[in-house]
Amino acid sequence: MAIEIRGLTLGLAQTNSYLIGDTETNEAVLIDPVDRADVLKARADEAGWTIKLILATHGHFDHVLASKALKAATDAPFYIHYKGVEWLKQLPEQGLMFTGELFPEAAEPDRLLTDEPETIEVGSIKLETIYTPGHSADHLSFFMPEHDVLFGGDALFYGSIGRTDLPGADAQTLIKSIKEKMLPLGDEVRLLAGHMQPTTLGHERKTNPFLVD
Repeated sequence: MAIEIRGLTLGLAQTNSYLIGDTETNEAVLIDPVDRADVLKARADEAGWTIKLILATHGHFDHVLASKALKAATDAPFYIHYKGVEWLKQLPEQGLMFTGELFPEAAEPDRLLTDEPETIEVGSIKLETIYTPGHSADHLSFFMPEHDVLFGGDALFYGSIGRTDLPGADAQTLIKSIKEKMLPLGDEVRLLAGHMQPTTLGHERKTNPFLVD
């Protein structure tokens, strides 16, 4: 079982997108189609991978801007939490809010994920869904227990946490998600977040000013 992860940082908000490749079957999952579908697909093509699934941690614009174009370019299904549908519908208007210009339409989801945990499999890639609301009501994290890797979206960052001043956000809910859903996964787990550099859950548990009592 050979898994490789490639990260790209793109877009207005310098958002991280992650390609997870099964190097034996050359099937791949893309987490957060943040922007520039051409760049995302080219990165997969360079590795010899075929994107078989597109996942979104949540529906904020900087995590789904390339969703429609990437889905069209790859024929890969697109999954998001069911509470993210409203954000997707409002993607063009999100552009007006954040940049003064309309954004392109988002992809139509092929499947809506729920609060209940499940395991998503593509080749030997296994991702456990974890509902981690707070930054947004639709926020999911994706955990690879066999590799001790957590794709945490905008819940927890290196030395910081996700914004809670946006519609549907709640600071107490976010801290609860981090402390009850994320940190118990183990100090050794590598956190690949939606922004900034990688870290570990142990490092954040011990040093993150939002978590240290």
